[in-house]
Amino acid sequence: MEGRDPVSDEVMSSASRKPHMDSNLQLWTGDYFNEGADDRVFFDKLREECGVFGVWNHPDASSLCYYGLHALQHRGQESGGICTVHRREFHYHRGMGLVKEVFDQPRLEALPGKVGIGHVRYSTAGESKLANAQPLVFKWRDGDLAIATNGNIVNAPDIRRELEEAGSIFQTTSDTEVVAHLIARSKAPSIEEAVKESLRRLNGAFAFVFITNDKMVAARDQHGLRPFVLGRLGDAWLFSSETCAFDAVGAEYVRDVRPGELLVFDADGVREERFAEAAPKRAVCSMEYIYFARPDSDVDEVNIHTARKKMGKRLAMDSFVDADVVTGVPDSSISAAIGFAEQTGIPYELGLIKNRYTGRTFIQPSQELREQGVKMKLSAVRKVVEGKRVVMIDDSIVRGTTSRRIVNLLREAGAVEVHVRITSPPFANPCFYGIDTPTRGELIASSKSVEEIRQLINADSLYFLSKEGLTESIGASGAPADAGFCMACFDNCYPTLSEEEAEKAVAAKC
Repeated sequence: MEGRDPVSDEVMSSASRKPHMDSNLQLWTGDYFNEGADDRVFFDKLREECGVFGVWNHPDASSLCYYGLHALQHRGQESGGICTVHRREFHYHRGMGLVKEVFDQPRLEALPGKVGIGHVRYSTAGESKLANAQPLVFKWRDGDLAIATNGNIVNAPDIRRELEEAGSIFQTTSDTEVVAHLIARSKAPSIEEAVKESLRRLNGAFAFVFITNDKMVAARDQHGLRPFVLGRLGDAWLFSSETCAFDAVGAEYVRDVRPGELLVFDADGVREERFAEAAPKRAVCSMEYIYFARPDSDVDEVNIHTARKKMGKRLAMDSFVDADVVTGVPDSSISAAIGFAEQTGIPYELGLIKNRYTGRTFIQPSQELREQGVKMKLSAVRKVVEGKRVVMIDDSIVRGTTSRRIVNLLREAGAVEVHVRITSPPFANPCFYGIDTPTRGELIASSKSVEEIRQLINADSLYFLSKEGLTESIGASGAPADAGFCMACFDNCYPTLSEEEAEKAVAAKC
C-alpha cells in the first residue's frame, strides 16, 4: 500500500508513543468473574434485544421454530419461547436460558400445530425474568392472542401510564404488553385493524408477529429500523429476524418485510396491507451490519460478510499502518480483518481465539485466578503474535474496558506493537431502538478524544471508520436505492424523534 498520506494525530495516534502494561489492572472482584451481572462485565459489547421466528401452514411448526431460534440465538440468550396453534387451541412453552436448555423433544411434541411463533430474548426494556419471556400469550374478546417482537418502543412508558390510569393491570414490565392492551381496547372489527390502530401509536423500532386462533399478522416499523424477512418452505410461509434462520430450516428467502407494511395470513391466503406509510427514507440499524447480524445473513438485501469485508478494506485505505499480522476479535470482526488483510497484503492470522464453551459464569478459587478470567473467554495465540506488529480489528469500543484487556492479552503473548482499527465511528450516544447501551456517561467516546481512548486502551495507534466509509461499505454491497441507515449512536440524529425529544431521551439516560 504505497503512496498513502499520513493520518493526522486528530484521527490516529502516532505509533512512536509506546504504551505500557498496567500490571495492577484488576478485572473482577467477587466469587466469580461476573458476579451479580451477565458477561457484559467481561465482554463490554452492545446487545441486541431479541429475535423472532414465525411459521404459517407447516405441519411441524414447533420444530421449525426450534431450529430457527437456534440460528437466531446470537440475538438473545436470556430466554426462549414457542407458541403454536392446533385446532384453534394455543400450546406454548417459555423458559429462561438458551434454546437447547428451554426445549427438548417432549416439550416440542407438546406443541402441535401448523402455525407457530418463536422468540429469543435479551432484555433492554423490562426485567430479565420468566414473566417477560416471549411470546407473550393473552386472552381477549376474540379468543387467544400471542405476540413476539424484536425492537423497542420509545413511548411505551407514556402509553403504559395512560393505560394504567384508565384501569389496565399489567402482568409484565415488557413493552410488548403495552401493545396487547392497545389491541384489547381497540373497537376495530378485526385483529388486523386493531393491530394497525395500535401500531400507529408507537414510536420506536419493531418487528412484530401476532397469532390468534385462526390468523397470523406481521408488521415492521415505518423506518425499517429492525430487520425482518419473509420466506417460503413449500406451502408454508416463514418470518424471521435474519435470513440465516431460513438457511437453517431449508427455506427460501422471498423478500424483506417493507417498512410500514402489515401482512395478514388466514384461511383465505395472504394479504399485503399497510398500517402506515413508509418513512421518506429507511433507517436500518447500522449496528446490524457492523456487529449484530450473523455474517451469513442478508439485511435489506445486503450480505453482512461482504459489507464487513468492505469496512475492513476501507479501514486499510484510510488508516494503513506497517505491520506483520492482521487479526480480528471473534466473531463479528473476522470478516473485516480479512478485508483489511486483502487490501494491505499483510497476512491475516487467527491471533485471538474465542472459547465457545465457557458458559456465563466461572467459579474461581482465588482472586488471582479471577483476575485471569479474561483468558477463559478469549486467548491470544502466542506463536502467531509473539515478536510481531499486530493490527487488531474490532467492531466497536463501548466503555473501553474490553479493548484494553484484549490489547493487553496480545502484549502478554509477545506482540511488540498493537494497532487497533474499529469498523464503526466512535459510539457516543445511547440507543433507544432495541439495543442495550450504557448511559452516555459510560460511553467512552462521549467524553474522550481518539487520542485519549488510545491511551486508555493501551494501543500504539487507533482509528475509527468514518460515517462516510461505513455508508459506502454497506451501500456498495447491493443495498436498495432507498436504503438509509440509522447512525444515531454515532451522530445523535434519531430518526423517530424530534430534536427536542432526542435531547430529553438522552438526558434521561445520562
